[in-house]
Amino acid sequence: MAPCIHTSNTHLCQDDNSRFHYMNLFPDRISRTPIMKTSNSSSLNGDDVWVKMLEEAKSEVEQEPILSTYYYSSITSHPSLASALANILAVKLSTLTLPSNTLFELFIGVLQESPEMMESVKQDVLAAKERDPACLSYVHCFLSFKGFLACQAHRIAHNLWTQDRKILALLIQNRVSEAFAVDIHPGAKIGDGVLLDHATGVVIGETAVVGDNVSILHDVTLGGTGKQCGDRHPKIGDGVLIGAGTCILGNITIGEGAKIGSGSVVLKDVPPRTTAVGNPARLIGGKENPKMVEKVPGLTMDQTSYLTEWSDYVI
Repeated sequence: MAPCIHTSNTHLCQDDNSRFHYMNLFPDRISRTPIMKTSNSSSLNGDDVWVKMLEEAKSEVEQEPILSTYYYSSITSHPSLASALANILAVKLSTLTLPSNTLFELFIGVLQESPEMMESVKQDVLAAKERDPACLSYVHCFLSFKGFLACQAHRIAHNLWTQDRKILALLIQNRVSEAFAVDIHPGAKIGDGVLLDHATGVVIGETAVVGDNVSILHDVTLGGTGKQCGDRHPKIGDGVLIGAGTCILGNITIGEGAKIGSGSVVLKDVPPRTTAVGNPARLIGGKENPKMVEKVPGLTMDQTSYLTEWSDYVI
């Protein structure tokens, strides 16, 4: 087995003090290309996100004055992105017996003490704007994309989980599941620049690890295979694209830059920069000489380029 290769994100680890390693399962056939952070020459950097959101909010209120109160309470009245995020999550996850002001105090405390978490939040906003053609603006993502909001609520829950505040972490998981139809265990580790596109039905298990710049469509399960305890969930490399309706089960590795076709059931490791499709999933080109993915699918969102000839697609 080849030596393990570090990812660039220190959040992705099997414990809180060491980096998670992705394994190059086929080192003689795979040349690695570094997968860069979300943001290209046409996008903002993380520091500009809040400033741009304030500008967008002002412009959108001018177009639709009926939204002035909503935008004021959600964005323009807040001194920072952390405050606005804590507020919108508190409002959306509150109940009659779990008031929004209580949740706000909890959320803002976690966010203000975790500047690295706020960097992850910014990268997620950029990811949605750059990769989802339905995203009209950064404000649109922030206010309306439940995949984005579910991911940020998970970041808070994971922070609480690692502090052994597990009851609160599990409460947040439950409310996110009820409010957004996204069920991410607070023990799961998620990198930066993650896009949960549509997000309905996404389930991510306790020991799963999701790398940087990963894009996941709706109705995806990163689950176990039974009643096993311990490390039992998938490890998803940087830049992976996972199509809608996919099940990835067990403590297996999806190599960085891989593509998983919609509706696939993956039960074995997938090498980096390859495409796996079907039930059970098989590599395009075969396992002896798999067809390599040239561009990072988690960034391009290209789900069909493996169909090189009409004969590959049968109706």
